[in-house]
Amino acid sequence: MTEGPGFDRHMLEALICPESHGTLEYDPDRQELVSKTANLAYPIRDGIPVMLVSEARTLDDPA
Repeated sequence: MTEGPGFDRHMLEALICPESHGTLEYDPDRQELVSKTANLAYPIRDGIPVMLVSEARTLDDPA
């Protein structure tokens, strides 16, 4: 799967990490937006990125 349902990869140009204000990378396998600077991964649910630090997982967390 290269893209989540309804997720527009062009949104990456407009979205930034709310923690670090850095760029995000799309991980299609895990359906996440990854901020390597903040060491966080934000979930994409039903095609919508959840850009809340409280909902993000740390990259060290395999969940």
